Amino acid sequence: MNISIVGTGYMGLVTGTCFADLGANVICVDTDRQKVNRLIFGSIPIYEPGLEKAITTNVNEGRLRFVSDFAKGFADVDYVFCAIDTTPDKDGSTDLAPIYDIARVFGQSINQPCTFVLKSTVPVGTAQQVIEIIGQEMADRKCDLHFDVVSNPDFITEGNAIKDFMKPDRIVIGTEAESAVEAMRRLYHTILRHNEYHVIYTDTRTAEMIKYAATSMLATRVSFMNEIANLCELVGADINTVRHGVGTDSRIGPKYIFPGCGYGGTLFPQDIKDLIKIGQSNGCEMKVLEAVDNVNVRQKHILFEKLKQHFGDNLKDKTVTLWGLSFKPETDDMREAPSIVTLNQLTEAGCNIRVYDPVAMNATKLRWDQVYCGIDMYDAVKGADALLILTEWRQFRIPAWDRVKSLMRTPLVIDGRNIYDPAELEQMGFTYRCIGR
Repeated sequence: MNISIVGTGYMGLVTGTCFADLGANVICVDTDRQKVNRLIFGSIPIYEPGLEKAITTNVNEGRLRFVSDFAKGFADVDYVFCAIDTTPDKDGSTDLAPIYDIARVFGQSINQPCTFVLKSTVPVGTAQQVIEIIGQEMADRKCDLHFDVVSNPDFITEGNAIKDFMKPDRIVIGTEAESAVEAMRRLYHTILRHNEYHVIYTDTRTAEMIKYAATSMLATRVSFMNEIANLCELVGADINTVRHGVGTDSRIGPKYIFPGCGYGGTLFPQDIKDLIKIGQSNGCEMKVLEAVDNVNVRQKHILFEKLKQHFGDNLKDKTVTLWGLSFKPETDDMREAPSIVTLNQLTEAGCNIRVYDPVAMNATKLRWDQVYCGIDMYDAVKGADALLILTEWRQFRIPAWDRVKSLMRTPLVIDGRNIYDPAELEQMGFTYRCIGR
């Protein structure tokens, strides 16, 4: 089985590598020649547990290749996956021009029957537009080769991507063509042989909507609990106990109801904005999602507000340490991360900033050259007037608090992820602030 993956971003690399790991011959195509050359020589542009080893293994065994030439990438393949990381247009909606360009090249280049699979998150109706574009290109070259278009949305999560791909909660296959259904069954046979009940077969528009609805539901849970946490602080309730009481309800469950300093990454923020735009263009106000987005924007300011509550408005020359920069653990992705808002606020206030993150500090050095990046988590807290926790990396969970306290100037901890025991830290002489307690 020969598969072409267009895009060597997060989704494309994970998808291509996992298919290669299952025994397929995979070509990953990207027009960025420098990036392709780096990948050929083993330089992986993203951090994802297990991915670098898997790429190296499959490249060495000849199942995974990287090219920058679409002609090479689309010749003699059975499937072409459009797996580019989409970006917002000027109005905030998804820029579909790159998707349509790939569809045109597909129509101009395929030399055998092939299935075009939309893995990228795209607005409802995009697959139908792609069908028309490919059909026009095929007609222009007087080619009657059979092709199908499938919407096969991506549900992998950063930090757990390989497991999510190999053991998915569900696989959504959206198509109006029976031949495409059979093609996708063949493709996913190895994964589905013990999990057939997790497959959802539907039309392209419904498949596209499933992705947006799923992401929006998760984001809604996060923002809802953050708002409840903020109210808990005002009325004197404990959000951790509230969360437990809510999560033990079998109708709700415990996932995605942990309060914190806001969600980030590209998935939640962009999908929420996309769905709001889709609603607007169809005369439907998405008031709940607008509120979800607004709550999250406000929540990203909460750690800086707590810092001001402690020290007052004059933070100039205060030394503030951040533990964690990526939007979640097990990734180096800082896009839309709460740390960006906090770093900008601290910079504007004239603070001295020290940071540590296991994998995301390179991006920080490029954007904030005045920020000190610690050698390790303890080096970062030297002389600090406050320690802010923004990402719940495992190595932050049980630090040597005696050492931390001896290195800090002021033993103030502001925990944006609620990972510590308030009584324990206060007993050791820390002033402890968190979310909703």
